[in-house]
Amino acid sequence: MSAGEVAGLIAAVAAVALVVFCAVPLLKLGRVLEELRLAVRDLGHNSVPILQELKGTVSATNEELSKLSLVTEDVAKVSAHATVVTENAAQLSTLFSSTLGGPLIKTAAFTYGVRKAVASKKKVK
Repeated sequence: MSAGEVAGLIAAVAAVALVVFCAVPLLKLGRVLEELRLAVRDLGHNSVPILQELKGTVSATNEELSKLSLVTEDVAKVSAHATVVTENAAQLSTLFSSTLGGPLIKTAAFTYGVRKAVASKKKVK
């Protein structure tokens, strides 16, 4: 064998070694891509029922929120009625104190004075 043939043989062996060296990561990458494909397929199969269940949950939540909206509207109405009752009670109290309060206090004071006067007359005897 000549030096050129030996150099060619060494180059061929080096080329084969390089191909084998590059083939191993490519095979591993192929396995990784296959696993990734399987994972994506499983994710697609499992996500559809989850999304359907989520849709049902969202629908139920929207129904409950609409019921809650009705309740809050009723509470607002009751609150408005309570405000009207409170205002009416305040006006009635003002009316009572202005019309009957003064004379009632004067009558109570007069009665107290008469009782004191009758009690002091009884002590003097």
